[in-house]
Amino acid sequence: MMQEEIAEQVKEVISKNIWDTLQDFFNYEIFSFGEEHQIKLTVGLLLFVLLILVITFAFLRFFKRIVTRKLNKGDRQKFESVFSFSKYFVYLIVIFFTLDSIGFNITAIFAASAALLVGVGLALQTFIQDILSGIFIFIDQTVHVGDIIELDDKVGRVEEIKLRTTRAVTIDNKVLIIPNHKYLTSILYNWTQNGKVTRESVAVGVAYGSDTELVKELLTKAALSNTYVLKEPAPLVLFTDFADSSLNFKLIFSINDSFQAVIPQSEIRFEIDRLFREHKVNIPFPQREVTIIKE
Repeated sequence: MMQEEIAEQVKEVISKNIWDTLQDFFNYEIFSFGEEHQIKLTVGLLLFVLLILVITFAFLRFFKRIVTRKLNKGDRQKFESVFSFSKYFVYLIVIFFTLDSIGFNITAIFAASAALLVGVGLALQTFIQDILSGIFIFIDQTVHVGDIIELDDKVGRVEEIKLRTTRAVTIDNKVLIIPNHKYLTSILYNWTQNGKVTRESVAVGVAYGSDTELVKELLTKAALSNTYVLKEPAPLVLFTDFADSSLNFKLIFSINDSFQAVIPQSEIRFEIDRLFREHKVNIPFPQREVTIIKE
């Protein structure tokens, strides 16, 4: 009987020692500062915060998988861009609520770092503008992947839209990295928002006295002979002006790839020059008469 009592007492002592050791470990103060230790971090508090972050990470990952499961590729990329930015706000809010719920003085942290936060906010002003602009792009569908855009006299085909930047490729295969705030501060031309078919033009002048009906016929023929030009809608020839040295015409035609517009425009100009030479239609150049008066 005595041996059993002794064994129980030994177990109680060992259990108490282990518990006291664990309590001492969890209550071990990593650092503290402020009046009356307003900000105090212990091992237990740190482990608790890490546990909450792990749970939050698992929940966000599960939420992302559920939402993106039925989205198409374009919508999935947009969601992932917004999600990758938003999750940091979720982590930040979770940390603040967790610390506040266990008595950690959040107000003291903000008071101690107010000047630092103001400096960081000013430094990240453009970055925040890019992020907000990216969200607006996703919401109002201003630009889509595959669109041909013109911004600050630069033309490119959109290859990827991220939350902070848009990546586009020019006709000479150069990559444009466009900060998204440019969409809010500059005029954007979306060449293909109304569809892939766009109207292009070539201007030309002929000498006075030329047969204008023949010129119209030759311009139409030059357009229809090009493989890039669509037969419908049919090319249109406009007699635009009686200029100082020429009769001015504009040939308007439609193509379904405006990104390559300079190629059919060049080919049509070659064909116009050939047809005009063949039919003796002259393209004038400016001439001036100089009168010399001898005294």
